[in-house]
Amino acid sequence: MQLEEGKERFIEAWGALGSSWGVTRTMAQIHALLLVSNEPKSSDDVMNELQISRGNVNTNMRMLVDWGLAHKKLITGERKEFFVAEKDMSKVIKSIIIARKKRELEPMLRLLDELTGVEGKDQDAEEFRTVVKDLKLYSHKADSALDALIKVDSNWFFSTFLSMIK
Repeated sequence: MQLEEGKERFIEAWGALGSSWGVTRTMAQIHALLLVSNEPKSSDDVMNELQISRGNVNTNMRMLVDWGLAHKKLITGERKEFFVAEKDMSKVIKSIIIARKKRELEPMLRLLDELTGVEGKDQDAEEFRTVVKDLKLYSHKADSALDALIKVDSNWFFSTFLSMIK
């Protein structure tokens, strides 16, 4: 297999996997393109290589930067913005965990806190509060575990994470 074919296959596969870690296919494909690129890419470069619209590139690039998965790179003499991917995989995984925690787990924790105050003395209300209490307990444990993973040394974190997914 030639390098270009390998890159194309990687970009397609990474794009398909994107939904597993909470992003769109296009966002993951742009991230993959930046990962396998030796040089910074402009929005025009990404548009041409992935055949997607400027708006789509700009929106997804902004999200990649917000997630900490890409960074702007200034190139002397160029007016365009250029981007590079974060290539330290432990930082990539941490960034994904932080972003997903913020988007998914934290809102759920706030909702569960509100739901613990549901009123009623009948069996249905009691059972509802019990389910919410159990969910809240395990959600807080997951939140604490994720906080601990985020704070640990990158080498330990990465090796532990890899052993968990094997």
